[in-house]
Amino acid sequence: MNKKSRGGRTTVHVVDDNSAVRDAICWLVEQVGLEGKPYPSAQDFLDQCDEGCRGCLVLDIRMPGMSGLELQDRLQGMGVHMPVIIITGHGDVPITVRAMKAGAFEFLQKPFNDQELLDSIQAGLDRYTAVWNKQDEEEELRANMASLTPRERDVLAHLGLGKPNKLIAYEMDLSVRTVEGYRAKIMNKLGARTIGELMQIVLDAGLDSRENA
Repeated sequence: MNKKSRGGRTTVHVVDDNSAVRDAICWLVEQVGLEGKPYPSAQDFLDQCDEGCRGCLVLDIRMPGMSGLELQDRLQGMGVHMPVIIITGHGDVPITVRAMKAGAFEFLQKPFNDQELLDSIQAGLDRYTAVWNKQDEEEELRANMASLTPRERDVLAHLGLGKPNKLIAYEMDLSVRTVEGYRAKIMNKLGARTIGELMQIVLDAGLDSRENA
């Protein structure tokens, strides 16, 4: 990242206007090997993290300026994928329902049990590991796709349509051996061992080979 910090997968972002609460939670998570990062306001968190933020967000609902629920809505709009644990001293049912419907992973009322918070954080990190792995795979594949030369993209477009090497060679006015060479380079760059695996990788990442030709 060159403009904002993502935070690692074991980072616990603590957003609360109460400094004592921020410090206590950061201290608690650091005792179990996690990294605690405090933020005095929702806006401060937004200023420092982008759509690629990782880790777990421990978020107070009632704060001056942007509320925790408003921040949660903003994060959804940005496409941020991370577990959100809502904490509040005002745990009325409507707020709880709204927070959970908006995708909150857990809702804890102050004063909460330390172990309950730690368990919720770890459960959230565990659940989102698969999400982040998928994001990493798609990002790597997009970078690999971008590394293809224009001619390699042309060949990939033909391969994506299920055409055999001989037909691709005829349509592109190339030798079969040249097409085979391009195919080998494409598969190497995209980490595919077979043509079937190549097409599956492209499909799994939500990419259309014809759009990249």
